[in-house]
Amino acid sequence: MAKILLVDDDKDFVDINRAHLEKHGYTVVAGHNPQEGMALLHKEKPDLLILDVMMEEADDGFAMAQKIRKEGNKIPIIMLTSVAKITGQSYGKDSAMVPVNEFFEKPVPADKLLAAIKKYVK
Repeated sequence: MAKILLVDDDKDFVDINRAHLEKHGYTVVAGHNPQEGMALLHKEKPDLLILDVMMEEADDGFAMAQKIRKEGNKIPIIMLTSVAKITGQSYGKDSAMVPVNEFFEKPVPADKLLAAIKKYVK
């Protein structure tokens, strides 16, 4: 089955989603900051990345997604965030600022997340 890299600083969020995704047959590797995430991306070669926006810095996820695309990596990226609730600003995917395949506000229903994963990982 597909390997998913989950990068989020909320350890409870990571644990809950890891258990849910593994229950559906996915292999999950997790990092809790952009540095761990980039190292795991290069080492583990996952099929899909689930990425938080706000970690150590308010825009860590945006910066990480931009760096991945600048490297030429086409990995599907699903961005999950609560940034709009905290900042009051609305974001969505776009080719420069937020170069991701899907952009969802937390909390994301489990079935919606699974549908997005299945869309990009066959």
